[in-house]
Amino acid sequence: MTIRAVVVGVGHYLPERVVPNAEFEQTIETSDEWIKSRSGIERRHFAAEGQTTSDMATRAAEAAISAAGLSPDDIDAIVLATSTADLTFPSAATMVQARLGMTRGFAYDVQAVCAGFVFALTNANALIVSGQAKRVLVIGAETFSRLMDWSDRSTCVLFGDGAGAVILEAQEGDGSAQDRGILSCDLNSDGRHKDILYVDGGVSTGTTGYLRMQGKEVFRHAVEKLAQTAHAALDKIGLSGEDVDWIVPHQANIRIIEGTAKRMQVPMDRVIVTVQDHGNTSAASIPLALSVGVERGQIKPGDLLVTEAIGGGLAWGSVVLRW
Repeated sequence: MTIRAVVVGVGHYLPERVVPNAEFEQTIETSDEWIKSRSGIERRHFAAEGQTTSDMATRAAEAAISAAGLSPDDIDAIVLATSTADLTFPSAATMVQARLGMTRGFAYDVQAVCAGFVFALTNANALIVSGQAKRVLVIGAETFSRLMDWSDRSTCVLFGDGAGAVILEAQEGDGSAQDRGILSCDLNSDGRHKDILYVDGGVSTGTTGYLRMQGKEVFRHAVEKLAQTAHAALDKIGLSGEDVDWIVPHQANIRIIEGTAKRMQVPMDRVIVTVQDHGNTSAASIPLALSVGVERGQIKPGDLLVTEAIGGGLAWGSVVLRW
């Protein structure tokens, strides 16, 4: 018998305000065509004034709990991936725990920027496989609109806000690649590349700061490292790109998504793409794409999925799971 962490519920939340590319034409030198041609993004959502990461995370969590037919009392732990927590501390996860009315178990944040949800899934999987928890609520939530330098056209048009969540539950499997649930994980980081993607604020500066990015360098690392980590995770369970039903990638840039799929030899009609509607929502992008993929009827029980992401650090990784 093998214990697997199986997805039993998924949900998401997007703020009401939709910001089309054309809106940026009023304040910076850019155009809808320029943004679409370089990123694939057509619109994104921005949080309302006073709306926080934990607010959106709670809404996504409620949707996932409802989809699973569970109640907050059924959840043993919350792992929340975010780089934009409401406060320095306490964690956004404990705020979600309180808002859900969950008075048992434990909650904590994971910070690996855009790779955060992959790191959070891996953490949650370890909790379940080790017997620390039976059901774990895994959330990715971000308000990256609060980190934008609105005069920098190379970054401010790329990001959006939102939240997605899944519930993982311990279930028995036979130890084969046909089991439902998380089958393998692969995590990596290399702190030597800090300067190509970072925020220039924090405790050391006493400011929130702005996101800074060397786009060409990030692109160069992304395609290579995302394909590498996906292959590494598949190799661990004796599978290849041919076995994959869906790639559910971090939604940063359509060219990165296309380049990674090509290296994995997976056609684009087997890739869940939401970047056009959400922009880059950092740690929220994969759970948002999972939820939308289910909503659209694309992702079905038994499908083999690969999720992969790269973010500041640099940090990157992948998870292979059977839905």
